Amino acid sequence: MQTEIVRESPLVGVQDLLAQTPSHLHAQVRIEEMPFLELNNIRGNSNSPEFVQAVGEVLGAALPVETNTVSVGATHVLWWLGPNEWLAQSLQDTPAVLEAALRRRFGDQFSTTVDVSSGYTTLRLSGVHARDVLQKGCPLDLHPKAFTEGQCAQSYFFKAGITVRPQADGAWVVIVRRSFADYVVRMMLDAAQEFYL
Repeated sequence: MQTEIVRESPLVGVQDLLAQTPSHLHAQVRIEEMPFLELNNIRGNSNSPEFVQAVGEVLGAALPVETNTVSVGATHVLWWLGPNEWLAQSLQDTPAVLEAALRRRFGDQFSTTVDVSSGYTTLRLSGVHARDVLQKGCPLDLHPKAFTEGQCAQSYFFKAGITVRPQADGAWVVIVRRSFADYVVRMMLDAAQEFYL
């Protein structure tokens, strides 16, 4: 007997709430899940040319070494998380093959990668008041003069840890742990209510 793997979004409990927002209000605030993106935590030495080259070859994106920045390639985004830690995020739903590809390329280097896809989900918050909604629960200064495209940061949205980056069109990409995803969406919807009136 063959077992079929069924993937389920961590937002299954709030899909009806998201669907209740009339489409004509999406210009104000829109919350969307970008489901099943591949996420890999990568650790290594950014001063090692071999490590930097390995990551670049496999991901097709330069390793961001400046604090709180991202590097966008054709298939992946690399998020800087710390001096020796990054998050590789696929730009679309893809098979989980990155961990194996990176491990093969790293060889015996002092580096590692772990697929963390099943532990997180990615949200996209867009619309005229997207930043206002995020700002209600996030202590970061989200003004474009302080935080702009090409940057990222780890912070909180109310009581949930998030990793966030602004996009050129004014939208925000928010990565949240699976166990907090339902809570974060409910808090976003609550924060957006005044803009739906």
